[in-house]
Amino acid sequence: MNLTSRHLFGPGPGNCYPEVTAALAHPVIGHLDPVFLERLDNTCEGLRKVWGTANARTLPLSATGSGGMEAAFVNTVEEGDVAVIAVNGLFGDRMCEVARRCGAEVVRVDHPWGQPVDVERVLEAHPHPKVIAAVHAETSTGVLSDVAPLGRMKGDALFIVDAVTSIGGLELLADDWGIDVGYAGTQKCLGVPPGLSPFTVSDRAFERRVKDPRSWYLDIGLLGGYAGAASGSGRTYHHTAPVTMIAGLEAGLDRILNEGLETVWARHRATGAALQAGLQELGLTLFAAEGHRLPSLTTVNVPDGVDSAAVRRYLLENFSIEIGAGVGKFASTLWRIGTMGPNADKSTVTLVLGALEEAIAKA
Repeated sequence: MNLTSRHLFGPGPGNCYPEVTAALAHPVIGHLDPVFLERLDNTCEGLRKVWGTANARTLPLSATGSGGMEAAFVNTVEEGDVAVIAVNGLFGDRMCEVARRCGAEVVRVDHPWGQPVDVERVLEAHPHPKVIAAVHAETSTGVLSDVAPLGRMKGDALFIVDAVTSIGGLELLADDWGIDVGYAGTQKCLGVPPGLSPFTVSDRAFERRVKDPRSWYLDIGLLGGYAGAASGSGRTYHHTAPVTMIAGLEAGLDRILNEGLETVWARHRATGAALQAGLQELGLTLFAAEGHRLPSLTTVNVPDGVDSAAVRRYLLENFSIEIGAGVGKFASTLWRIGTMGPNADKSTVTLVLGALEEAIAKA
């Protein structure tokens, strides 16, 4: 077996916190074992803290972030419901496709890639939508949008938020921001491998959920009886939970909460700012709009005449560093550099800047 180690500085997965790696070696136990159920409850409580919510139905879905996206829509929209969706990158676009497949009448509010969500345009797109949806931290473009005004002014709509690249690394206050349904992933700022989707549902959204959704597996009415809202003798069996992954997530949440959420947020902000300043000192330009750049994921314009793929290959072969390409029409013109979880550290900045300067010169 080839035990390859990488510096995972792409858009995700990132490197794991060491506490997580250790927890993944725990003995496998049953998914109904009292020890595991206590671990699951601890994990749900930790997720409430990183989501900034008191929602009873806050749990780790046994799916990746894309599964969380599907769960968000399959439980809230059905045939003919209007879904207003802000699109400023790939993942807003995917929201539209998932909502369409659930039978929704999708009202897209398109923005130039690299720009934040325009709250006024989204709110004016339809007078009475069933849901309004937006991406907090757009992984494809490195843009951070202020979604709180959408939550404050949503009216009767349910507000769905993608927090995949923000949870555990950036300020996230679901209750204060009026988020009704939030989904995320474990493989970025939480410093945990991919495979689970931190998910939260407000009481308001749960009461208005689709009672018989198209997906049995992602039915939050059933899932809430097993995790999140359930505990003790009231728990009902739903599926065989990924016990090892949840042990890793519990360890990652403990690591973050022991450091302190605000300290972790500050660490991510400082690392992102240092990397972005250093890249510009190298003569590179940044893609995301100034003032709206993600600290956890930086998008860089590939210089004219430079082979994007060749630079990424040089970094991988000579420094064991992974950075990401762009997506869609920006696939060959952007680099995406993640500084998430344990990689939100000044040593990452020094390593990336030095290696990238050499790679551009020699690749």
